[in-house]
Amino acid sequence: MSLITSVLVRGINNLSDARYCAGMGADYLTFRLDPALPGFLEPAVVQELSGWVAGVQLVGEFHSLPIDDINALVAQCGLHYVLLHRARPAHELARLACPALQLAHWIPDMLPEDVDLRFRQLVAHTEGIVLPDVPPAPLTGVQLAHLSEQARSYPVWLAAGFAEGITLRQLLQQVQVAGIVLEGGHEIKPGLRDFDEMEKVFEALED
Repeated sequence: MSLITSVLVRGINNLSDARYCAGMGADYLTFRLDPALPGFLEPAVVQELSGWVAGVQLVGEFHSLPIDDINALVAQCGLHYVLLHRARPAHELARLACPALQLAHWIPDMLPEDVDLRFRQLVAHTEGIVLPDVPPAPLTGVQLAHLSEQARSYPVWLAAGFAEGITLRQLLQQVQVAGIVLEGGHEIKPGLRDFDEMEKVFEALED
């Protein structure tokens, strides 16, 4: 399936999700390989799941794991990117064996110039910023305008429901994001998974 923007699906933990998302045109699948993260997967499981999919970028999510350990997992699991949950100093990022994306969270009361500074600092040594959570309150027109300005300057990934009151396509028309973030789920039982909500997003993004 051809999509109008890139899609990153976080927290893949089962074969149903991996195969479905790859088949629907997702570009990036993330696996939580840091024992400090909920939903942690053993490297052997990630290797098994990724062996069933093709044409996607494999991403490891990490929080506090040392850089040397991250690089070992990059090699072991054949990762193309890492998604970092906390900011790292430049000298650590320079040692990464593959490009990094940076997880960030929306701060409603942050001044636009502070957001710009934060984004500029985060992308200085990474490939982009991932905002995976829907804001606690609907964005105002001013906030949406500022986000649009920042997305033109920095590669930003947004949760699918980031702006309430408008459709996903309208959001993409207003804010030229690098891509959309979805969350993986859990199988009801092995081989059985409800994809209704995820399917709505993929259908909305179909070219």
